[in-house]
Amino acid sequence: MAETSSQQPNQPKPPSPAAEPPRQPLQVMHISRRDEQERLRREADEARKEALAAAEKAQRLEAAANQAYGEAFKPSPNSAHRATSQNDSDEERFGLDELQGMTMADLLAGAGEQSRPSGPSAQTAAAKQQTSSTHSVDDFDFDEDAFLAALDENAPVGTTGEVVNGKVIALESDGVYVDIGGKAPGFMPKSECGLGVITNLRERFPKGLEIEVLVTREQNADGMVTISCRALALRKSWDKVKALEKEGKVAQVKVNGFNRGGVTCDLEGLRGFIPRSQLQEGENHEALVGKTLGVAFLEVNPETRKLVLSEKRAATAARFSELEVGQLVEGQVVAVKPYGFFIDLGGVSGLLHQSMLTGGSLRSLREVFDQGERVKALITDLDPGRGRIALNTALLEGQPGELLVEKEKVMAEATDRANKARMLIRQKEQTSG
Repeated sequence: MAETSSQQPNQPKPPSPAAEPPRQPLQVMHISRRDEQERLRREADEARKEALAAAEKAQRLEAAANQAYGEAFKPSPNSAHRATSQNDSDEERFGLDELQGMTMADLLAGAGEQSRPSGPSAQTAAAKQQTSSTHSVDDFDFDEDAFLAALDENAPVGTTGEVVNGKVIALESDGVYVDIGGKAPGFMPKSECGLGVITNLRERFPKGLEIEVLVTREQNADGMVTISCRALALRKSWDKVKALEKEGKVAQVKVNGFNRGGVTCDLEGLRGFIPRSQLQEGENHEALVGKTLGVAFLEVNPETRKLVLSEKRAATAARFSELEVGQLVEGQVVAVKPYGFFIDLGGVSGLLHQSMLTGGSLRSLREVFDQGERVKALITDLDPGRGRIALNTALLEGQPGELLVEKEKVMAEATDRANKARMLIRQKEQTSG
């Protein structure tokens, strides 16, 4: 019993070495790596086969292309190798180094040599090929003048505002057809055939008549342009009227109507208007219808088609036509201004500026002349367009300031003094010229 109680409780025994699980042999891992290598080899073989198939397909396509274009370029024997090689350059793969410095003529000649037949007939064909290959583009005939003439024939004819010459080729009830050199004739509506009313087109525009017209509308889809004789006549009329205005001339017009503001008239085919304030008989302007008046120009504006005339200014213009530079005139002082005197010369006024009054020292204008006094003076400048006349009394003085002390003597001897002054002016002009 004692032995039994003295024994220690049962404890678990440590596992013996034989009970440990067996380790995987190294041979199993080695087998797994071998399978991976075999798989990679199979994929490499498949990729190689695909590459070879692609190379063969490229070779076939290249051969077909060469055959289609005359076999100008033959594939090299190692083209498949070039297709698969990534280290070769584009020049080596496509044979670009062989084309360096070659022209299109060389390439065509090379293609001809590759397709040239052999045998006795080959020499004849070669001779013909050599003859044709030596014929360059520059050897073909080219007439530059004929080429430019062809361009001119097909160029559009007639731009808006252009004046062209043409020949009447046909007449219709609504207008006239005129050959102006384009691919289609120009058409002139009846309303554009001239100024005023035209009742008989055939009499006014017989076939074959050569006329000058103005293009008012450019070509339409059919190549036809719209032309006008009336517009051209109006343009010429405005040019004439502007020239008359610039020259300050008087025009004769016939009054053809009236309204509350004035009368209307016709001038070179243009409708003009004369305000009542510019009429000599403005109070009874209705009675002027049918009468001819001399008029000058107040406003000439082709853009707005405004032509305003003046009968009163025409009287001034008529007086201007009687005057000339260097002429001695006599008039009456009608106004005294700080800068000079206005002298009435019989329908027109001249300005005697203070700088042209005397060569002496002047303190006041009224030391020399006063309003209502008669004055003799020389004309030194005329501007009919602006209605201006420049006068001078200093040229009548024998010595500077003489007019201030002996005005009556200067005025009495004005005619002789004016002749001497004109001679001096001419001498100075000849010397300076």
